[in-house]
Amino acid sequence: MALLRFLSIALFLIFANECTSRELQELTMAERYDQWLAEHGKSYKSDEEKLKRFAIFKHNVEFIEKFNAGGEESYKLGINQFADLTNEEFRVSWTAYKRPVASSLMAATPFKYENVSYPPSVVDWTEKHVVTNVKDQGTCGSCWAFSAVGATEGLWKITKKDLISLSVQELVDCDTEGEDKGCKGGSMEDAFKFIINNRGITSDLKYPYKGAEQKCDPKKVNSRIATITGYQKVPMNSEKDLMKAVANQPVAVAIDAGSPTFQFYSSGVYRGTCGTNVNHGVLVVGYGRTNTATKYWLVKNSWGKKWGEKGFVRMEKNVQSKEGLCGIATDCSYPLA
Repeated sequence: MALLRFLSIALFLIFANECTSRELQELTMAERYDQWLAEHGKSYKSDEEKLKRFAIFKHNVEFIEKFNAGGEESYKLGINQFADLTNEEFRVSWTAYKRPVASSLMAATPFKYENVSYPPSVVDWTEKHVVTNVKDQGTCGSCWAFSAVGATEGLWKITKKDLISLSVQELVDCDTEGEDKGCKGGSMEDAFKFIINNRGITSDLKYPYKGAEQKCDPKKVNSRIATITGYQKVPMNSEKDLMKAVANQPVAVAIDAGSPTFQFYSSGVYRGTCGTNVNHGVLVVGYGRTNTATKYWLVKNSWGKKWGEKGFVRMEKNVQSKEGLCGIATDCSYPLA
């Protein structure tokens, strides 16, 4: 009987310890969730919604920590502002590039950098003060406008020696060219067409970003600051030609940014699993190589400075796929002075 009582007590203590351990783990995750909510200024309409988001947060944190614990990749993931979103929700709200129709996509344009024989091995336009600060598109699907504006800012600085933050909101409110539909998405080529037809674009100071569609303000639109005369496309599926273009100016590109690893990218050279069905407009602002000789594209995003490397991502360069990693070489364009 004494032995039976001892075993019963031992089993009870083991079970109690396991329960306490699980409770402490859940408490730790709950504390991390509360800290994350405070850091990102998040709040929900109901306790039910908060509980639902906690479950998603917990799932994402476990995914991130399991990935990082593997230690086999050239990049790391982090708990960022998207940690309470499922990957499907993330893709719906944060990737809204609309690829031009096939006839436009395949249309060839002159390529002014075709005869560039020896581009530099390393280029970083941020170090040359050709790139404005990283911005945050919010839940508005305006990535296409940020990409086109970034390319225009870079060209204006290179040719006019003046770095000006230009108005993304003008494109969101006023651009109805082709695929461009404000927060519902658009393309960089159509954005360039709008700037050309409008005879310029105003500054962000005069027409600031709101992260939502508004009625177009003609007075602000007529206050033009920077102009372009046209645009060209980089020959399709050629990282070599993209390198030639980026060596001379920042280039607007489209990528597939919908994978969970891209959603939570934090640092390093990204080479995650992704396709070529591009859904997000970004800006290539350079290229280089790491100390271990891994070549990469330096890409400016529009998800704020809390994502990635202070808003930037290094994406593996010269991959086996002709389209480039995540389709980065499939749809690239740049404005002309």
